[in-house]
Amino acid sequence: MRPSLYLRVDFSVFLVLFGLAGRRGPSRRKGSMQQKVLITGGSGFLGINLVRHLLAQGITDIRSLDLVPFDYPERGQIEAVLGDIRDPAMVARCMQGVTWVIHTAAALPLYSKEDIYSTDIEGTRNLLAAARQEGVARFVHVSSTAVYGIPDHHPLLETDRLQGVGAYGEAKIAAEEECVRARAQGLCVPIVRPKSFIGPERLGVFALFYDWAQDKRNFPMIGYGHNRYQLLDVADLCAAIWLCLTLEAGKVNDVFNIGAQEFTTMREDYQAVLDCAGFGKRIIGFPARPVIWTLRFLEALHLSPLYKWVYETACEDSFVSIAKAQQILGYRPQYSNKDALVRNYQWYLANMASFQHASGVSHRVPWKQGILRLFKLFF
Repeated sequence: MRPSLYLRVDFSVFLVLFGLAGRRGPSRRKGSMQQKVLITGGSGFLGINLVRHLLAQGITDIRSLDLVPFDYPERGQIEAVLGDIRDPAMVARCMQGVTWVIHTAAALPLYSKEDIYSTDIEGTRNLLAAARQEGVARFVHVSSTAVYGIPDHHPLLETDRLQGVGAYGEAKIAAEEECVRARAQGLCVPIVRPKSFIGPERLGVFALFYDWAQDKRNFPMIGYGHNRYQLLDVADLCAAIWLCLTLEAGKVNDVFNIGAQEFTTMREDYQAVLDCAGFGKRIIGFPARPVIWTLRFLEALHLSPLYKWVYETACEDSFVSIAKAQQILGYRPQYSNKDALVRNYQWYLANMASFQHASGVSHRVPWKQGILRLFKLFF
């Protein structure tokens, strides 16, 4: 499986939608209150949260393009297209009549290097070319803070050096370069770099933690958890993307870090989930180096669900400055790390029956625990 993506129009939103600066679409679109939005990866974790956010904002003309069927309750409210962003003809058809694009589709680190490069770079190039051809007004590209690699300082700024770790980080940097080229050709391309984001519909690696929490287990941590690792609630990410779509083009045609404003140490933040579970269990730290070497060995044998980016950075500080987004976009995150983790855990408990026997490599399904399932017996 490959990756995927209250009617309220007040006077200020009316002004924004009516007079979007930088619009290059055909004259038939000018003055239109209703935007047509294409979400790539609309069947994914971020995709469905964006669909719900747009519907809540009164945007009803939504098209999803994804390799995976759109199987949510909202399927009757949008146009869901099965297709691949690596197919230029398919992309061109899906771009017809579109005014806003939100590009979330990406091959995650557990995919093959070939799939990551072709999806994240070639797919992005196809979308940008079609958006320019169609005269799209906004193209919001969802990148990642993985573009910063493993840095030597914090907080990270948008101007810091980019140094991707592995195929995924490298591809994300290359995709951003495609966006910068398209921007130079006149397309408005806000780029958001979110921290790891969680919330309703998010499983993936976090499902491992939640499974141990609800099964009355302590949880092991790489290192002792004294590092600060910023997260992000998907609702706050959707709000930031909405700002990039609706504010003046001259403000948003830039790069923005997006993350939680409030976060403590990994030990304290993750302990909030175990406290919520209510079984008196604790986060248990282990020396980082031996654990990392063990996980490298297990990954080479295909026995571990964790990939390099996860276990190599889990014991390190990882947080970005969101000052630019706050100052320029007016971004105001609602959820702290603890809030986001607990909210995601509560959603996990409420929906366990729907994914109990599912597994895969996307954020929408739990990852197989591999040999970690045996380790769980000792906690």
